[in-house]
Amino acid sequence: MAEEMDEKEAVVEGVHNYSRADRYVPPKEEAVKEHLEWFQDQKLALMMHWGVYSQWGIVESWALSDEDGDWSRDCVDWNVDGETFKKQYFDLNKTFNPVRFEPEKWAEEAANGGFKYIVFTTKHHDGFCMWDTKVSDYRITAPDCPFHTHKNSDVCKVLFDAARKKGLGIAAYFSKADWHIPSYWKNQGERSYRGPAYDPSKEPEKWEEFVKFTHDQIRELTSDYGKIDVLWFDAGWVCKENGEDIRLGEIVDEVRKKQPWLLSADRTVGGPYENYVTPEQCVPDEPLGIPWESCITMGTSFSFKYEDKYKTPRELALLLMDIVVKGGNLALNVGPQPDGRLPEGAIASMRGLGAWLKVFGEGIYGTRVCAPYKKDGIYFTQKKAENLIFAFKMYENETDVAEKEFNIPLDADIKKVTRLEDGENVEFVKTGTGYRFICGTEAEGHPIATAFRIQV
Repeated sequence: MAEEMDEKEAVVEGVHNYSRADRYVPPKEEAVKEHLEWFQDQKLALMMHWGVYSQWGIVESWALSDEDGDWSRDCVDWNVDGETFKKQYFDLNKTFNPVRFEPEKWAEEAANGGFKYIVFTTKHHDGFCMWDTKVSDYRITAPDCPFHTHKNSDVCKVLFDAARKKGLGIAAYFSKADWHIPSYWKNQGERSYRGPAYDPSKEPEKWEEFVKFTHDQIRELTSDYGKIDVLWFDAGWVCKENGEDIRLGEIVDEVRKKQPWLLSADRTVGGPYENYVTPEQCVPDEPLGIPWESCITMGTSFSFKYEDKYKTPRELALLLMDIVVKGGNLALNVGPQPDGRLPEGAIASMRGLGAWLKVFGEGIYGTRVCAPYKKDGIYFTQKKAENLIFAFKMYENETDVAEKEFNIPLDADIKKVTRLEDGENVEFVKTGTGYRFICGTEAEGHPIATAFRIQV
């Protein structure tokens, strides 16, 4: 799957492809390498796309691009021409007033849900800034946004502070494109595409204005908003190879002088500033052998969608296990409501996953890949330094009944086995294909998993 990445379009209907593993460039900085180990320990992030678009319940930003209008504008009969629609969209800042936003509740739900870090949209492609930027008037703290007088108006500040108090890491999503700033989309009256409304090579002064604007915003986020663990850069078409060189390495190197551990996820671009790759709405078929994180929606949309349907705790646990056994992290996306609350359906699923992780998390957090990864319905992880292997029997259906005996296809010298959920000692017998685990009792009901802690 990864070998095909360079032959596919980078962005299809707003979904980004991901870089080939064999093109990964490991970081050289010791602090960055150490923080990558931290990152790989975390396993689960709460991702949130939240902005002015949330009011309409539509896809974030993409409907502004005429290039993407065929798929992004089909959810509503606008009954307006494209330019009128764009004006209406850009005016959404004048009605955005999420007075029920309580960052402490978001952080509490994330922590209780077993999430270890958040990935938050500081700015999507539409250019609307969710922090008190000093270089753009298109921001949540501007006088024309009714929320600007609220105590929580600097959303990034209060959310990041609340998350850190709960022990959560911070990944700041930042779109390298900006479809509102004139130095990128110079003439909005013309047909719009994802890229700039001019050729940067022919108007270098205009492009340099945009580069400075982008660098200034990255400086703000890494200077005034506390410890940032990851700069999560979206809009992969903004890169040197595409004639849109914002000199990202230059600004990342600069801000690392203040935050030397800072990870950079320049998604789909490759090179030394894509410290981990980011499959979107998919899971690789095999372990990639490099740090990676799949960003996947809990519902059907990254942005808030009215009456969306959310994955069940069982579906989320199965998804997380499929990713973890292949060495990845899951950035599970929830789109907050326009009033500032997390949807009740999403909260229910988050709490269900959190309850499951309280029991089974030892075999997930801080683990690494363990061959044969996933075989015969058994999922494997390990903590090599502790001589521990974890084996999970995953039950995919609500009607599945817990088993008492398990065939474990594992080639290892086992010293002791206990059942992870209750600590019960498990009898084990060597077989021609691995081991036979025999439990003294069966788990009650219809569990999501039976898991074993294996001492080797």
